[in-house]
Amino acid sequence: MNRRWTARLALVAGAAAVAVLLAFAGPGSVVLLLVGLAGTLLTAAGVWWLLSRSGWVRRLAVLLVVAAPLAVLALYAASGLLWVVLLSLGLWALAVSAGRAALAGDDAPAMPELAAGRARRPFLIMNPRSGGGKVGEFHLAERARALGADVAVLDPAAPQDVAELARQAVRRGADLLGVAGGDGTQALVAGVAAEHDLPFVVISAGTRNHFAMDLGLDRQDPAGCLEALTDGVELRVDLGRISGGRGAADGGAERVFVNNASFGVYAAVVQSPAYREDKARTTLEMLPDLLTGHTGPRLVVRAGDRRLRGPQAVLVSNNPYHGDDPAGLGHRDRLDTGRLGVLAVEVRSTSEATELLLLGGRSHGLTAFAAREVVVDADAPTVPVGVDGEALTLPTPVRCRIEPGALRVRVPRHRPGAPRVAPAMNWREVRRLALTMGRTAAGRDPT
Repeated sequence: MNRRWTARLALVAGAAAVAVLLAFAGPGSVVLLLVGLAGTLLTAAGVWWLLSRSGWVRRLAVLLVVAAPLAVLALYAASGLLWVVLLSLGLWALAVSAGRAALAGDDAPAMPELAAGRARRPFLIMNPRSGGGKVGEFHLAERARALGADVAVLDPAAPQDVAELARQAVRRGADLLGVAGGDGTQALVAGVAAEHDLPFVVISAGTRNHFAMDLGLDRQDPAGCLEALTDGVELRVDLGRISGGRGAADGGAERVFVNNASFGVYAAVVQSPAYREDKARTTLEMLPDLLTGHTGPRLVVRAGDRRLRGPQAVLVSNNPYHGDDPAGLGHRDRLDTGRLGVLAVEVRSTSEATELLLLGGRSHGLTAFAAREVVVDADAPTVPVGVDGEALTLPTPVRCRIEPGALRVRVPRHRPGAPRVAPAMNWREVRRLALTMGRTAAGRDPT
């Protein structure tokens, strides 16, 4: 019933948005729409020139990005119809929001939970610098020790091999491994846990903690993650594995990733020594040459029968990201599908860039698919790779594969759950949902 009325609200709000324009702007509503579209296209083109050009062209692009929307608003205000446009946009936003909520339906099936006993000798590694000092802020080490865990707090002044620390703990008899830190550290210790078939605990003490989010953990309450030590359940999740060249023959052993491995533009930018000091400036300085192909290796992606030649950016993820979030800024619905997600961006012109900025996942410049194994090759002996946020350089070809159910993750029995993302708007489906559910409720045949 709620979905039916939400779908009906979407239809009513959408119709009202159009009606407001027609009622108060009359024939001029078409002109208003054309002006708004032109301003949007110019702004999107300006964003592309801002990223892909330098010098005076970039300065003009900044002016265009600022001036285009202001000019559109000024024209609307001068015609006395600014309030009409704003009201219509508000109604349209309500329609889209309600439509997506109606299409979301029931919760997606959760990953199966297995019973888990209490660990006798848990071992946790904690990075006091992660997340701006969350380990100290939430007294994680003290709380973990009070629960019987052996805790190793890393010394920021003396870099340590966290994987070796975990292996030493296993040799001493640890029956559970865990990390309070960023995703890169999580991945290194998760690899050791998988190697010895031990449960692994994720404590969301990093900055972004995408892995913790996709496991349904509360990223704002890392202390709550410690409940996994006393009242936890077990999830079987996949692990991504990446290796370069001929693997061990090239001195590059296979490495685990829990989130993703990135190639191309982003990977090249984070390799720069200046990136840590000034991220924004370094990115703006490097992007023009990278986006236009003047620098950086030319990538070739192979996955089964698929071949992608020359994408500027490639993201290979441990399970696919949600379809409505091609930038990987949201979440993965599941971590146990046994497939890698692949997102590749190829933009060669202003029109293609504008289409990508406006249409996102529906544009021709973005390719998304899933595979069990992906090979990224290049016209260079090595390529920069970002593995769970860590900058690496690997010999080509680089192989990524998925290992289904390789990691036993121990999580608290009671946790918020992974955030849900509403599906893409589909007006035809919203209309069908509203009308069909109405006929069903009235006892008529829904077909």
